[in-house]
Amino acid sequence: MNSSNVPSESAISSPANEKSGLRYQLRRAWHLGQDVVLPVATFVALLIVWEICVKAFAIPVYLLPAPSVIYAETAAEWPVVWGHTLATLVTVLLGFGFSIVVSLPLGFALTSSRYVSNAIYPLLVLTQSIPKVALAPILVIAMGANELPRIAVTFLVAFFPLVIAIATGLLSVPADLIELSRSYKTSRMQELLRIRVPYAIPFIFSGLKAAIALAVVGAVVGEFVTSDRGLGYLIQTSTAFFRMPLAFGAMVLLSIMGIVLFQLVGIAERVLFPWSSSKQVFSS
Repeated sequence: MNSSNVPSESAISSPANEKSGLRYQLRRAWHLGQDVVLPVATFVALLIVWEICVKAFAIPVYLLPAPSVIYAETAAEWPVVWGHTLATLVTVLLGFGFSIVVSLPLGFALTSSRYVSNAIYPLLVLTQSIPKVALAPILVIAMGANELPRIAVTFLVAFFPLVIAIATGLLSVPADLIELSRSYKTSRMQELLRIRVPYAIPFIFSGLKAAIALAVVGAVVGEFVTSDRGLGYLIQTSTAFFRMPLAFGAMVLLSIMGIVLFQLVGIAERVLFPWSSSKQVFSS
């Protein structure tokens, strides 16, 4: 039999490979569409229902403004609103940054020794048992009426879940793997950097996502107590003068800020540590 008349293996499998690749691309596009289009469509539908209900029931603007009114008044005051947005964003990022700087060594310390954990952990719980709204005025007296109390409140709200996530991640390594590493005379630093930290990466980024969302809340709490700028201050002044559309616009911007910052942390995780994601969207 002439071998030249026999189709090559690549020729036989090429249409199947192309079809498989096309199915993968279509499946990937479908999943991306679900992740993006579905939430956006749900949000738009909610706005439409909101607009219709406000118009149909003739709800007063000072009780519940329509989305169109919120957009119009926020756009009319956009230079002022943008300045308040930047002020809140700076407070959020500074408080979040300090929470990372403090939480990383603190999380390592909690897992390094049982005695250290027993000494520090109750103090951490104590800091979270105090309502931040009650603590903020004390911080204003201690630190002055400036940016520091707002950053401190943001830090106190954000750092606790990050510390817990770091400690949990460092302790999540299987005991058999730790015993194996110690049988090879691995030092404590090598064990930490090569075994415990890689296992802790997904936990750390989960804590970072929770911390950045809570940092937005902490910044607004600080602005409610003492501030002359920021979206929290804008909400207070707007509601005092019954400018509810502007107050709702500030709340929408706070929500957008939290969503964007949360997604940025998720993007950083996927870019820097793509292997750490516990949820695989596409199967091979």
